[in-house]
Amino acid sequence: MVSKKVTLVNAQGFHMRPASVFATAMGKYSSNVTIKFNGNDYNAKSLLNIIAACIKCGSEIEIVCDGADENEALADAVERIESGLGE
Repeated sequence: MVSKKVTLVNAQGFHMRPASVFATAMGKYSSNVTIKFNGNDYNAKSLLNIIAACIKCGSEIEIVCDGADENEALADAVERIESGLGE
């Protein structure tokens, strides 16, 4: 299991489009990918879970990956979040 804390930088937070992009990207990995935010765990492969988390710009989240390709999944997740999820 690997994890890293990152800060969401895109101005609108995890709204529909970036959440969809992120969930789709994480779905390509066999590892479990979880977002930890405000004491709760959210499935990062689920668009609805990400939207339900209500993660706003400037929020610190922890990405946790556990599985065969956990290092690749974590690197991809962190890069996408730090780059603003394409926005």
